[in-house]
Amino acid sequence: MESIWRAATFQAPNPEDYAGVEFWSNPERAGWLAKQGDYIRTWRRRWFVLKQGRLLWFKDPVVNRMSVPRGVIPVGNCLTVKGAEDVVNKPFAFEISTNQDTMFFIADSEKEKEEWINSIGRSIVQHSRSVTDSEVVDYDNKR
Repeated sequence: MESIWRAATFQAPNPEDYAGVEFWSNPERAGWLAKQGDYIRTWRRRWFVLKQGRLLWFKDPVVNRMSVPRGVIPVGNCLTVKGAEDVVNKPFAFEISTNQDTMFFIADSEKEKEEWINSIGRSIVQHSRSVTDSEVVDYDNKR
């Protein structure tokens, strides 16, 4: 409930959402994307950083230790990332879906779109929570 309130009041995400993620250093991927607002459905350019299973966004590309993300998506909670030109009627669009929501983004080119989809897709696979902790424990105990 707190995250909905934060989004509705345009506050930064809870620091726990990105604790331990050194987003200012050596990201897996970083660059400009347009993101559709959650409540005001306009498109805004934001600087995105993919790091350690988190997709974070900022107002500008100067990201350092003191930077505070405008938003965070834990990609381990995502189900799909795919092209969405037909859905939003804009070139180079793609979507990221969880079981609760779908967010839309626009890259600057087809190449950028494909690179973001591939990078986010790899991160989803690496950080997926499809295996429960008990399954991991049981699996580890069988070794």
